[in-house]
Amino acid sequence: MKEEKIKDIFQSFNNKKVLIVGDSMIDTYMWGKIERMSPEAPVSVVDIEKHETRLGGAANCALNIKALGATPILCSVIGNDNNGIRFNKLMIKANLSTEGILISDQRKTTVKTRIISENKHQLRVDEEDRYPITIEDKFLNTVEQLLEETSVIILQDYNKGVLTPKTIKKLIKKAKQLNIPIIVDPKKDNFLLYQDCDIFKPNLKEIKEGIEIEFDDKNDKELEKATSILKDKLNASAILLTLSERGICINSDKGFVHTPAYGGPVVDVSGAGDSVISVASLLLSSGVNSKNISKISSLSGGIVCQKVGVVPIDKEELLRETIKIYS
Repeated sequence: MKEEKIKDIFQSFNNKKVLIVGDSMIDTYMWGKIERMSPEAPVSVVDIEKHETRLGGAANCALNIKALGATPILCSVIGNDNNGIRFNKLMIKANLSTEGILISDQRKTTVKTRIISENKHQLRVDEEDRYPITIEDKFLNTVEQLLEETSVIILQDYNKGVLTPKTIKKLIKKAKQLNIPIIVDPKKDNFLLYQDCDIFKPNLKEIKEGIEIEFDDKNDKELEKATSILKDKLNASAILLTLSERGICINSDKGFVHTPAYGGPVVDVSGAGDSVISVASLLLSSGVNSKNISKISSLSGGIVCQKVGVVPIDKEELLRETIKIYS
């Protein structure tokens, strides 16, 4: 692609409305030093020096969409608890709409706390409920009311219960009726329920578990075969498979392409998948072909993996690096 074409595509993001439906959470970080062992048990003592609280899960996807210049509308369910209040305050602080956020008395707000020292995760503590939401019909009604002028729908599944089988089926059917492209970031529980989606984005662990298949993921022929099997099972238009340090491959009606990873050494993979699906969704809604979706999405993942913690993609940095790889 020529530089002007790339700039036009990135500029077009500003006119997009993206509906993000799925499991949201709070990501809490505790940064500190390890200088001694506990006298109470054979574990390290982390002396905490800094706390940080961020939006996570589908909410981090919303942050990425906003950072790319588009308008995100997050649709999710949180708990009627103190962490739910914190979540809404974080949304307001980030200038994100809360019109798609429902509060349930039957569940707690998901919080993941990561303790980091020496630039590594030493421990993660999760507080969450993982059963299906009990306000399914009310949630579906809320989402459907927000579909007007939507450019693309992202289904962000972390197996926390927001995306139920009924919700998945109805939203994909509605998207097809309205001719809205739909892209999925799956997890194991609902893996094969996303029938007829436009792009399905698993990672290696998810595809192997989801279709119960073993293959040599260093062999492109076997990657093509595995993604073809999954594509057929889902009747999906394309499978976008993330390969960690080896980049991304895409299998669509236009063929199979493996794009190597970009950038330096991987520092932290947290949130990279959110950046990849955010970039891919906007490229999909802009009519970009599968080869270029793979290329630019892989680049976005590489950029994010060089940063510690869950951070949204920087649009200007991505634009600069995209122009470089096409020059």
